[in-house]
Amino acid sequence: MSTEIKTISLLLPYKLVSVNCYLIETDTGYILIDTGGSNMRTDLEKELESAGCKPGYLKLIVLTHGDFDHTGNAAYLRKKFGIKIAMHNGDSEMVEHGDMFWNRKKPFILIRMMVPILFGFGKSERFKPDLYIDKGYDLSEYGFDAKVLHIPGHSKGSIGILTADGNLFCGDLLENKDNPVLNSIMDDLTEANTSVEKLKSLEINTVYPGHGKPFPMERFIKNHRKKNKEEN
Repeated sequence: MSTEIKTISLLLPYKLVSVNCYLIETDTGYILIDTGGSNMRTDLEKELESAGCKPGYLKLIVLTHGDFDHTGNAAYLRKKFGIKIAMHNGDSEMVEHGDMFWNRKKPFILIRMMVPILFGFGKSERFKPDLYIDKGYDLSEYGFDAKVLHIPGHSKGSIGILTADGNLFCGDLLENKDNPVLNSIMDDLTEANTSVEKLKSLEINTVYPGHGKPFPMERFIKNHRKKNKEEN
């Protein structure tokens, strides 16, 4: 199974930061990993069309977790392309209720109030996933030689997608804004570090994060090891 990876980087409201979606071209069509925020829907559609991803060619949407900046266009694209949305059931109620704090430790009330205003997640963006996927789920039936990893920490239902040739789509567990590091926003740091140890035991070459540029896994491991030594 041959694949090509196209990174689609979309700005969030107020140009605070950008988020990555990954369009995977396979022998039989396309897989879209994450969908960006609804504020950049037109740009996303242009990117999909320019890549040749039209109705009938997109086979599946895979969401790495339930945050608005990754799921904001999923319901719209499902209707347009007539396809399924897959994600871990640990985050499903976030997208069903439009509340990214549904399964997380409760933040300050001001943050809870501001996030919907900044990112928006109205009723039209809410949805119930069609397919719940967990560790070991094989995506080869969609022409994608990859399996799902459960890597909680950023959220309880965070997943990664690891391809047979060692590419990892890690959602928001790791980021690379300046250097590849653990994401600065964590719901459960203990679980996040456990997920990192799990990744270290796997054969991973290149990591494709939700925010920032792709990076070699070995580079992250060196940074993480150095940080741990400094803290101890």
